[in-house]
Amino acid sequence: MSSALARPVLAIHGGAGTLRRGSMSAGAEQGYRQALHEILEQGQAQLAAGAPALDVVVEAVRQLEECELFNAGKGAVFTAAAQHELDACVMDGRSLNAGAVAGLRRTRNPVLLARAVMERSPHLLFIGEAADELARRYGLEWVEPDWFSVPQRLEQLRRVQASQAGQVLDHDGQALSLGEGPLDERHKFGTVGAVALDAQGHLAAATSTGGMTNKQPGRVGDSPIVGAGCYANDATVAISSTGTGEAFIRACAAHDVSALMAYAGLDLRSACERVVMDKLPQLGGEGGMVAVSARGEVCLPFNTEGMYRGYVRAGEKPWVGIYRDAP
Repeated sequence: MSSALARPVLAIHGGAGTLRRGSMSAGAEQGYRQALHEILEQGQAQLAAGAPALDVVVEAVRQLEECELFNAGKGAVFTAAAQHELDACVMDGRSLNAGAVAGLRRTRNPVLLARAVMERSPHLLFIGEAADELARRYGLEWVEPDWFSVPQRLEQLRRVQASQAGQVLDHDGQALSLGEGPLDERHKFGTVGAVALDAQGHLAAATSTGGMTNKQPGRVGDSPIVGAGCYANDATVAISSTGTGEAFIRACAAHDVSALMAYAGLDLRSACERVVMDKLPQLGGEGGMVAVSARGEVCLPFNTEGMYRGYVRAGEKPWVGIYRDAP
């Protein structure tokens, strides 16, 4: 089956972690499900209208950045200095072009800047104040740093610091202050991402994150690293990862899936499981990924107890899951 004949498909994620099925209200769970469902519905409409995969994944991640339930953009976690540092990456599977940014504090939608870097700059990765300034030059929206803040995230930081819990990955530690979430927030990785195959047979991936609660300022995880947290290649697969950033970088996790397909001849599921279930745990890596192959296959593997995830094919209804024993 050639990629040109595959039905367009979008897959998204909003973080992975330890299951807490009984520790949340029905309303809280419904909030997560509804947010994912609505984003998938809009992506489905784009794909059905013939939109390029790149447009679809960027818009899906932009919407996730605007939703304070997730750790990207609005609602991002705090560093040890009680600030926000945002990272993102975009990759086009057709050309292997990519753009990435890290340590943003003023750019409202890091994923839009990552795309602008890919399309308008000779470079691939920008960081810190220079990256924020580039967003201004490109005409992207700036906000005050506290625009990203929500009270729950600051309370989360204070409780983590008071408990001397150290650095807590992504959304980790939220359970110290919040009981409203289907995942145990002390063991939850809140990166968001999207991957898609379009009607022309092209793949794209986008990933965005607020990082880790109480992280040291300047720390960068896997999300903006091509081949670690984000990768797309029309010949193989598009991947967006979520998890223990340092382990995903050491494993070159996203690219490794592509390499196993290209060089070892593994199918999508076998390649994903080799990386997520075998390789990453040996490096202390927890988390998961969403993947769409050049043939339109979907795989949503994770080695934690749950992952916010979903996918939709053009002309079909979205599927959304949280727990390992879905839904």
